[in-house]
Amino acid sequence: MVLLEFSMSPLGKGESVGKYVSRSLDLIDKSGVDYRLNPMGTVLEGEWDDVFRVVKECYTRMKKDCPRISCVIKVDYRRGKKGRLAGKVASVEKHLKRKLKT
Repeated sequence: MVLLEFSMSPLGKGESVGKYVSRSLDLIDKSGVDYRLNPMGTVLEGEWDDVFRVVKECYTRMKKDCPRISCVIKVDYRRGKKGRLAGKVASVEKHLKRKLKT
C-alpha cells in the first residue's frame, strides 16, 4: 500500500488557482481512491498503480488549458498496511495521549 501526497498547480494563472485545483479534487473524489485534502496538497492511499493513475488523470485534465504545471509528489510505501491515512495520526495521538487538529 502507498500513501502518496501531491500538490499540482498551474503556473501563470494568477494568485488564486482554486478553479484548477477543484477540478483535480473532483477527479480524486470520483476515483474511488481513499484520500485526505489538506491546505497544501492531497494525500491518496491505495495501490501504486491506482494512486499514480489518479495523479495522471489530474495532470491530463490540468494540461488541457494550463501550458505550465508545477507538481510535487511524495510517496511512502509499506507492504500490506491499509488504513494509514487515519492510522498514522491515531498513532501520534496515542503517544501524546490527546487528540490533534486534523
